[in-house]
Amino acid sequence: MSNANNNAVILPGATLGVLGGGQLGRMFAHAAQAMGYFTAVLDQDETSPAGLVSHHHIRTGYEDAQGLAELAQLCAAVTTEFENVPAAALNKLAESLPVSPAGSAVAIAQDRAAEKAHFVKCGVPCAPYAVIETPAQLAAVNDALLPGILKTARMGYDGKGQIRVKTREELAQGWAELGHVACVLEKMLPLAHECSVIVARGRNGDIVNLPVQRNLHRDGILAVTEVYEGNLPATQVEQAITAAKSVAIGLDYVGVLCVEFFVLDNGQLVVNEIAPRPHNSGHYSQNALDVSQFDLQVRCMTNLPLVQPRQHSATVMLNLLGDLWFKDSDVAQSPAWDQILALPGAHLHLYGKVDAKRARKMGHLNITAATAEQARATALKAAEILGIAPF
Repeated sequence: MSNANNNAVILPGATLGVLGGGQLGRMFAHAAQAMGYFTAVLDQDETSPAGLVSHHHIRTGYEDAQGLAELAQLCAAVTTEFENVPAAALNKLAESLPVSPAGSAVAIAQDRAAEKAHFVKCGVPCAPYAVIETPAQLAAVNDALLPGILKTARMGYDGKGQIRVKTREELAQGWAELGHVACVLEKMLPLAHECSVIVARGRNGDIVNLPVQRNLHRDGILAVTEVYEGNLPATQVEQAITAAKSVAIGLDYVGVLCVEFFVLDNGQLVVNEIAPRPHNSGHYSQNALDVSQFDLQVRCMTNLPLVQPRQHSATVMLNLLGDLWFKDSDVAQSPAWDQILALPGAHLHLYGKVDAKRARKMGHLNITAATAEQARATALKAAEILGIAPF
């Protein structure tokens, strides 16, 4: 496709497509529809959250040639909501219409070894690591990398495909448990906390960012995000934004990108990983900013102007996992949303998933307030009502 077409503005009234039918696709569809676009979703699950709210739902797998052709026929541009969509599917679509992010960028995000190499190339600090694909590479691992975390190079998310290893014996055993697939061993570092930055970059090179998000993970899954003035020291905020933009520019990235960081005990930032899509830690933007991460996703793919989002409220986001439906019973029961919605500044977002399951992301709760203290106090009240551990 010619660059002239790729750079053309796609105005409301057109149809925008998304590969993947999960909650990120659903929230993208809501944002696109609010701006006057029609939406199409490609996902084989007939009850997918995004498919249920879109104008078109193509029920095929990501690599189905007929499904991809139908999506390309319907849409003026396509994006993705799931990082494990095959890069080949994105590349195929890109032959006939604008696709953001590009398959090449998604392919790097899908491979931890390629991802780490990209961080090094961009001059962004990451944890010391080694790639393990062969017994020889396993034997050559430097003792200085232990204790560490062994992660599968591909298809890992939300803490899956990871094993903590303290000794060379545990490392060998861990690699065997992961099926001797390609892995990355990362040195375990003394963490103070975690944070993330979401950037949006247009085809013309314009780039904007959301405020830096301070994150708390439990069992490898994001639990709480706090965003307000002073949530992190100013120097860390500046470093995180600069590093995130550097990663996006290095990828020649178009779209919304989340860059996750570890903040070490000594205040140093090291990049952990990237997600080539909107991110759980950016959901607060729906209620605390004047432009959400999903609005930016729509703007990136349609070549509409990117404006720097402005925060108007201090905010705390609570991730709502399926466990909350089983707080008092082995049978799923709806949490006390009436009590939650009685709290000032409570914004409930449920994803329309048919069944609640433990550890499954069912929704999120954004608490907004005039001050950080008020937002935290209300969020802690909500956590108490729902049975979420305090933070």
